[in-house]
Amino acid sequence: MPLVRIDMIEGRSDEELRTLLDTIQNCVVEAFGVPETDRYQIVHEHKPGRMVFLDTGLGFTRSEQRISIQFFTSPRTHLEKINLYKLLSEELEKECGLDPNDLLISVFTNREEDWSFAHGEAQYVTGRLP
Repeated sequence: MPLVRIDMIEGRSDEELRTLLDTIQNCVVEAFGVPETDRYQIVHEHKPGRMVFLDTGLGFTRSEQRISIQFFTSPRTHLEKINLYKLLSEELEKECGLDPNDLLISVFTNREEDWSFAHGEAQYVTGRLP
């Protein structure tokens, strides 16, 4: 069950945003093998000039359509992460027209005791979630 935070520059329509979120979820389900109902996404829209992504010396040119996707998740294998990156790049380009240069992805790993889904209970630790 990853928690996904998506940062972008404001201006996408509700339909564009829905397609973006659905595409991200489909990639998570495929790459990490989570149930489709494990969907936790938070969108943050920023005014122009409030998201600065330089190219790290790799020669990327980025547009105002750039997005950052951060995953907060239990441990994933190296291959699962690499597969997720590739799927996101390909599917977001195909479904949303997002230039792969405009995609920044990061994964933050945490453990079972780092999650409470409601009621102040650590459901993974108490055994209510496998």
